Amino acid sequence: MNEPVVSGETNGIELLVSHLEPGLELKQQKFDDGVSGLEKSLKLELLFKEEKIILSLSPDHNIPGKYYAFVNPTVSGFYQVNVLGNIEKTPISLSMHPPKVDERSYIEFPKPSDLTLTQLIDGHTALLGEVNNLKKSFTELEQSNQQMNVSYVAISIGILAFIIASITLFKIRK
Repeated sequence: MNEPVVSGETNGIELLVSHLEPGLELKQQKFDDGVSGLEKSLKLELLFKEEKIILSLSPDHNIPGKYYAFVNPTVSGFYQVNVLGNIEKTPISLSMHPPKVDERSYIEFPKPSDLTLTQLIDGHTALLGEVNNLKKSFTELEQSNQQMNVSYVAISIGILAFIIASITLFKIRK
């Protein structure tokens, strides 16, 4: 359906089924007199390495004998398509090798990896700035705390001195 076929995009495998014209070589055959009603008797098996999936056929309602199977290939590479089932009581087992599924980046602009990397660097820089601001605030708070502690000690010494002076004054008066 979509060309070029790329990973991460929904694509369709197109299957055309028609009767063979007697006396013509396979390459000379034209799609004519399509065989309809095969969506129940034919299935497509899609293979990628050791993984496989069975795809159902959907008929093209305007063209008898034309079918689609939809798939979203998630990985680039070479796939194999097996046509399995029956066409008018004739067993079918046919393997095909469609063109390579390319990486999505093949057709993307601007390159998402560059854009993502730039966004990542910008985000990292902003995060470092925030962390540095937090460190500075924490250091200022610690210094402020130390100054407060010195103030409390000074006040405590002052109160203690006042108490000692008061006691001494009280003893002198007696």
